[in-house]
Amino acid sequence: MVALRAVCVFCGSSAPGDPRYRDAARALGVLVARRGVDLVYGGGSVGLMGELADAALGQGGRVIGVIPAGLFAREVGHTGLTELHEVASMHERKQLMYDLSDAFVALPGGLGTLEELFEVYTWSQLGLHRKPCGLLDVEGYYAGIAAFLEHAVEERFLRDEHRDLLMVEDDPATLLERIRGFEPDVALPKWIDREET
Repeated sequence: MVALRAVCVFCGSSAPGDPRYRDAARALGVLVARRGVDLVYGGGSVGLMGELADAALGQGGRVIGVIPAGLFAREVGHTGLTELHEVASMHERKQLMYDLSDAFVALPGGLGTLEELFEVYTWSQLGLHRKPCGLLDVEGYYAGIAAFLEHAVEERFLRDEHRDLLMVEDDPATLLERIRGFEPDVALPKWIDREET
């Protein structure tokens, strides 16, 4: 079981056209706050970032933003957070978000969201941490990613056990329950062929 004190959420700073993405961000923010879990995120006030943070704050939740100084103006840094950390680089941002969090969830987003998620997912595969990682698959947004991971297993670039380190759900409550119940296995070797040759 995970002692879930803080969850890091990666998500887009863009405002999508489909309101269901915004609804999902709000629902996750409300749920995290109501469960007494701190929200750690990228510190923006626009797009899904803003929806997520405002929903959690509206429920009295603690919201911690981490933003590089150079992006404060572009991502419109949120000035109403419980804590806002300005850091010098993207690398520092990701490291601090990692350090502050017990688990990671990706809402829909673009390249930055995927890069952030896949870095912590890769660290899990390598055994560098045992923190759970999840995708909130809103309206099938991440169906292609889930299919890619299945294909990577079929082609022997990824173990089944490593694919399963990334939990994929379409309901925020279900995903949080799976994260709370996460029991990390003993680290397997990343390389499939080493023990088979």
